[in-house]
Amino acid sequence: MSDIKKRMHSGGLYLSGDEELMKEQMKYQDMLCDYNMTKPSESEKRTAMLQEMLGDCGEDVYIEAPFYANWGGHHCHFGKMVYANYNLTCVDDTHIYIGDYTMIGPNVTIATAGHPILPELREKLYQYNMFVKIGRNCWIGAGVTIVPGVTIGDNTVIGAGSVVTKDIPGNVVAVGNPCKVMRQINEHDKEYYFKNRKIDIPLDNI
Repeated sequence: MSDIKKRMHSGGLYLSGDEELMKEQMKYQDMLCDYNMTKPSESEKRTAMLQEMLGDCGEDVYIEAPFYANWGGHHCHFGKMVYANYNLTCVDDTHIYIGDYTMIGPNVTIATAGHPILPELREKLYQYNMFVKIGRNCWIGAGVTIVPGVTIGDNTVIGAGSVVTKDIPGNVVAVGNPCKVMRQINEHDKEYYFKNRKIDIPLDNI
């Protein structure tokens, strides 16, 4: 691995406009462009393209087009049965990990790339990247933004419109800007699925 790629994936400062990086990046962006031009009826074609584009693509991953990613999803690692609604944006300059069965609402942004606070460094176009990790069976609501370096634990729900700036543990509901834990997932959730709407299907079958 080249020195610039080591810095790219280790949180070090680097210049993303490096000629070799951009040449490789363009290949994946072209693939993503082709993906976004597919028809909804071309599900088998989409699946094959995702398996080629993504860093890892589990069984039955489905991403609604349009899907946007800096590296065409090349640094995205999706477990099985991941579903992403329209306009998912992955700033995947380094790795994004999403666990099995996680659902992502429309207009979600997951960003790994940041820029230094010091103006002189930003003027020179330096950036750094930090991994993002989303656990198993999470629900990321519509319009959520997840910033570099964040980890979200298994089974957690992130409320619509939240801005996730710090790690969120598993098995909680978290909302807001900045996103904070509102409550644990608890016995109430075994009886009600939405406000006063009771679950009317047998949980023994799940």
